[in-house]
Amino acid sequence: MSVLEEMRIRSLGVIDDAVVELSPGFTAVTGETGAGKTMVVTSLGLLLGGRADPALVRVGAKAAVVEGRITVSRGDAAAVRAEEAGGEIEDGALIISRTVSAEGRSRAHLGGRSVPVGLLAELADELVAVHGQTDQQGLLKPARQRQALDRYAGGGVEAPHTKYAAAYRRLRAVVTELDELTTRARERAQEADLLRFGLDEVAAVEPLPGEDTELAAEAERLGHAEALASAAALAHAALAGNPEDPEGVDATTVVAAAGQSLDAVRAHDPALAALADRIGEISILLADVAGELAGYADQLDADPLRLAAVEERRAALTALTRKYGQDITSVLAWAEDGASRLTELEGDDDRIGELTAERDALRVELSALGQELTDARTEAAARFAEAVTEELASLAMPHARVSFAIGQTEAPDEESGIDIGGRSVLYGPSGADEVELLLAPHPGAQPRPIAKGASGGELSRVMLAVEVVFAGSDPVPTYLFDEVDAGVGGKAAVEVGRRLAKLARSAQVVVVTHLPQVAAFADRQLLVEKTVDGSVTRSGVTVLEGEDRVRELSRMLAGQEDSETARAHAEELLETARADG
Repeated sequence: MSVLEEMRIRSLGVIDDAVVELSPGFTAVTGETGAGKTMVVTSLGLLLGGRADPALVRVGAKAAVVEGRITVSRGDAAAVRAEEAGGEIEDGALIISRTVSAEGRSRAHLGGRSVPVGLLAELADELVAVHGQTDQQGLLKPARQRQALDRYAGGGVEAPHTKYAAAYRRLRAVVTELDELTTRARERAQEADLLRFGLDEVAAVEPLPGEDTELAAEAERLGHAEALASAAALAHAALAGNPEDPEGVDATTVVAAAGQSLDAVRAHDPALAALADRIGEISILLADVAGELAGYADQLDADPLRLAAVEERRAALTALTRKYGQDITSVLAWAEDGASRLTELEGDDDRIGELTAERDALRVELSALGQELTDARTEAAARFAEAVTEELASLAMPHARVSFAIGQTEAPDEESGIDIGGRSVLYGPSGADEVELLLAPHPGAQPRPIAKGASGGELSRVMLAVEVVFAGSDPVPTYLFDEVDAGVGGKAAVEVGRRLAKLARSAQVVVVTHLPQVAAFADRQLLVEKTVDGSVTRSGVTVLEGEDRVRELSRMLAGQEDSETARAHAEELLETARADG
């Protein structure tokens, strides 16, 4: 089992530098009002990912630092999560630290590795249950009461709740898509009409990939056909000669003459022979080019009708590129996407039918799962209420009775509800049930919501009873109670101390208390004291033993440490606690 061994607190509130040493069983933290007891709760809250308030930083300090050492086993969920985050566990201990600067910046470390603060909050559920006045106020809210009941019910509620939540999420998605399809029907019809028009335009032209580029080149060639033919003729004459000018000089004749002159002496020098070969290659190349020029001139089409046809086709293609893409390739891509989108839009009616059928099926499924949730909660509520009532009997409330009211709110119409018990009721992500914890503090009293029917002391004991019941069904390693005994006194306070001691047999319990009847039952009592300058230093958190513990209990009883009557009462309390142990 994980155990919080100690916390070191520096520059937090009234605490300058103090170490809080905790024991595996029941630890009571006591001290005069304003001595800094609550800073223990605040420190643990910071270690567990709580909100960082720069106002907590001690005046004059740059930052507040809280470090905690928790013993863990290798298989613990907290240990596994810490190692996944890169943290190290040394000698079975996990070190957690939180730093809050005076400027409000916050840093967290887990096992020596810097981690997001949110990770500490994740570990909190596995390590510690913290309860104080704010938690009691939270228990007054019906939503929190439903969560508490679900937590107690465990798998009986968790299994149908998981299925219900998945069906609920899918139903929300289906309804959203249906609303979009129906409310935007006119817009989607207009979009479909525009797509059909554009696709018809493209289909009428029947463009081919790259056709615009090819036609542009052909138009350029046809538009300059005469100039191209004249240039090709002149070039051919320069290379191969002009039959109408026998005396003219051409490149083929000149190069042939050069080759002949070298061929006559090439046998006398290999270098000259190589040059003669290159001249031969030139002659071949000149002949090839001259032949291609002659063929080009013969094939050149100067047909004005063809040019007109090309320009007309280009105009049709340009009309498409002005609307649907930079070039014909882009136009064809648009047409492909448009056809796919049009198919989707034209299938809206079918899609609406499919979604409507799925929505109706999901509502039927949610009704069945919602009924299953209601049945599971009703069964768990009876067990939970009975267990809490038994605990209250151990907390000096022997005649109190706890019960749950589980109901639903009628839906204004069938469309906004699901069927539970033959009625159309409103529903949400956690089902249709409205859960409220009721308390009848004495026989004959009508059960009333605990927000209205419980005094401060009764509420504290109900909260403790609920946590004790949870400890049996869903335990956590450490429980921290801050002023859970508020409004409690006399015999009830003794019973609260006795019950906390019983809880400490299976878990670590830390209680910040002002009641000596509670502190007397602790396995270890810590005293928080201020120095004369109003701060709590390292020596300001001490473990009380023997005579020192009797003196502190006397102070808590009568405000006088040396009162003989108070001392006798304190010793009697300790004897009573030891006898119970």
